[in-house]
Parts: sequence; structure tokens; C-alpha cells
Amino acid sequence: MYPELVLYKDRIRANVRAVVGQCKAAGIQVTGVVKGVNGNLDIVKMQLEEGITQIGSSRLHQLEAIKNQFPKARTMLLRIPMLSEIERMVETCDLSLQSELAVLRRANAVSMKKGIRHQVVLMYDVGDLREGFFKVSELLEAALEVEFKLSSLVLAGIGINIGCYGSVKATPEIMHKLVDAAARIEEKIGRKLEIVSGGATSSLPLVVKGEMPEGINHLRIGEGMLTAREVDEFYHAPIKGQYKNALILRAELVEIKEKPTHPIGTLAYDAFGNQPAYDDRGLKVRLILAVGRQDIGSHDRLIPVDPEIELIGSSSDHVIVETKEWRNQYKLGDILEFELLYPAMLYLTESPDVTKTMVGGGL
Repeated sequence: MYPELVLYKDRIRANVRAVVGQCKAAGIQVTGVVKGVNGNLDIVKMQLEEGITQIGSSRLHQLEAIKNQFPKARTMLLRIPMLSEIERMVETCDLSLQSELAVLRRANAVSMKKGIRHQVVLMYDVGDLREGFFKVSELLEAALEVEFKLSSLVLAGIGINIGCYGSVKATPEIMHKLVDAAARIEEKIGRKLEIVSGGATSSLPLVVKGEMPEGINHLRIGEGMLTAREVDEFYHAPIKGQYKNALILRAELVEIKEKPTHPIGTLAYDAFGNQPAYDDRGLKVRLILAVGRQDIGSHDRLIPVDPEIELIGSSSDHVIVETKEWRNQYKLGDILEFELLYPAMLYLTESPDVTKTMVGGGL
């Protein structure tokens, strides 16, 4: 049974509803990103019930399952596609993010052969240095080719990604660059673009603070509707009505012992090739949990529900925590609970060794 990830449906629904309402008031459509919960179909259903019509993931197998369960939902492939998966993409996805002309041409040929009109969002790299056309002239060239030459593709819009790789902050200035690029394309093609996508959860603070420029009409939101911590804790823009404890990890204690806080012997490398630094704080009561980096990614992406618990370290299969000796009420077999940051949710929902329990209550 353990480790167990508990997903509270009422809390997740409240988080989804709060974001959808905030964005709708600003004239922004939301694509619900579910890659962070391994394409959980219960959460997809919840998002569709709350008015989200586009569901996005970077994993085609998740989108295939979603399309099979909810055929009327519009599916969006978020990772720019491999040439080797174009046929699957066209058959599964209504929209895709694109940044290579060769891929667009292949997608057009496959779509034409299958009698499909596939919609594309061209990505514009405004400085985060992940995917996208880096020069506006190249973006415009691609847009014109899609619009006038690739007859089985539909130019749905353009978009940006920021924060995921280069940690670039979403600002009104960056959004204006996107809006200006969209205007240049619209002038050339003689129509409005359906989608001008201003990024992901990291762009949501601009909406919350009323700073999102007019012309941005789309965001791709995952973490902001699930763990719901980033917008508040990283950008100080809380969204009213959200819960940070919508997903809880429950892990079992397998050892409780008093031990030194500094390893004994000549130090070299840990199991992941790192050379950690250790503080010698004398003897402490240490607790070991039966969950590890293979399940969570890193222990520092967990937040103990018990504020007296301190996360110390982790290996592939264990998390080590400390508690004050005088208040050590824990015993072997007890369950400790943790709230999550996004990376821990991503790992936990993918791990086959973690029990996933969806419960209806929680509010």
C-alpha cells in the first residue's frame, strides 16, 4: 500500500475552477496540462467538466488514452514532435506545438494522406532558449508556408515557452514581443490567429496581477491547477480558492535510530555521482522512510505536513528525515505525510511502485 499518493478530487477541482475563472475574466483560454499527473483520466474528466476544452501533454501515449476516453476533447501535443512519431501525432492530436519546417512538411504530407486537417501552434523563442524559432523573420516565414502552402495544416496560432529551461521570468515586455509577432503574421495572412499562447503556469502571475497585455488569449496550465504552489510561493501572486494540499504523499517509517549527522570515513561520491556537503550537528534521531529518489526525484521537492520534521537527504529508495529527540512520538510503521512541489508530483504519478488513491472529499 505504501508509499501512497492521495489525490483529493474536491481540492483539485477547486484549484482548476480558480484558475479557469481567473483566466476567463482576462479573456484567456486554458489548455489543461496533465503530463504532471501521468495523464490521469479522472483529472482530465474534472477539467472538462469545469469548462476546459483543450487537454495537453508531452506524451503521446497519455493523449491516446485521453482521446479514447474523451473523443470530443481537443488534444494538444506540448513537446515538439519527433519525425518518427508524426503519424501517431496526426492520428491522436488536434493541435501540436511546432518549431521545424521539416517536421511541418512531414506533418502536412501525413495529414494529406489520411485526409486530416491538423492544427499547429508555431513556437517563438523569446529568450528561454528551449524550443522555437529564434528570429521573427523565421517565424513569419514558417507561418506563411503553413498558411499558403501546407494545405493539410491549419495555422492555429503562435506561442512561447518561458521558465522551463532558461528560468526567464514572464514580463509584460516579453508578452508584447509575442503580441507584436502575432500582429505581423495576422497582417500577412489577412486574418486573426485563434491562439496567441503566452506560456505555462509561470506566466499565470501576470494574469493574477492584472499585468497580462491585451492580445494574449491562451495559456497552458498544469502545476497551477494541481499542486498550486508555484504562483504563490515563487511569484507571490496567490489565487483565491486554491489548495496546496490537493496531493499528499504518505510514506512508511522503516527505521528510527539516533545517529551522527556527519558520515564517518573518507568521503567520495553518492549513488548519483554527487559530492554532498554535511554539517556535523552531533547526534540526532533519524527516521528513514520507504520512498526514494526513484519515486520522488529529490527529497527537497517534498514539504512535511509535520513542521517539526526536517528533510535531510535521500537515496534511490530511502528518504532520511530528522525530528527533535524530545518530541519523537513516531514509531516503526507510522506514516508520515508530505505536500508536494511539481517535480515530486511528476515522479510520483509515474512511479509504478507508488499506490495512487483518488478520494472525493478533502474540503
